Amino acid sequence: MSLPHAILTALLERPSSGLDLTRRFDRSIGYFWSATHQQIYRELGRLEAEGQIRALPTEAPARGQKKAYEVLPAGRAELARWTAAAQDPKPHRDAMLLRLRAAAVVGTAGLEADLRRHLELHRRQLTEYQEIEARDFPPGEESAQARLQHLVLRAGIELETFWTQWLTEALEGLPTVADGSGHSGSGRNGGHGGSG
Repeated sequence: MSLPHAILTALLERPSSGLDLTRRFDRSIGYFWSATHQQIYRELGRLEAEGQIRALPTEAPARGQKKAYEVLPAGRAELARWTAAAQDPKPHRDAMLLRLRAAAVVGTAGLEADLRRHLELHRRQLTEYQEIEARDFPPGEESAQARLQHLVLRAGIELETFWTQWLTEALEGLPTVADGSGHSGSGRNGGHGGSG
């Protein structure tokens, strides 16, 4: 996914100013595609220059007034093209998994505390997603559009559920590996179990 397509999606859902868009990214779209305020404003300028969006006319423009944007036919066509295009899954990259692999050879000192911190963060995010689901998607009241939006939220819920379960399991069975000097661990290639 790319930022321009995220912006086109948001503007098709509801014409918005740059400030409104940044707030919506902070509250919803940002859960799965984050962007800084500067990136959003820069992209709005580019999309407008390319004729994919336009600033809505105002009756009495005032100094400092927020410009609201809407999507033009060219922008809708680009979003439809991108939505229908084939894309391969992206390889998963997660620093925590790499850190666990590294801990097998340099030691686990300090790792448990950060695993507990991550677990708490994922628990909080899961609770937030579940609250959004209960508030915005009552059973049996979904339109086709809401169904697709709910599927995105469900992906977030399932991912956070996975991480809370995985981190709990990791903490319950976290072995102690010393500083990797070769004097502790299983003795099998520094304790990495021979994998990879």
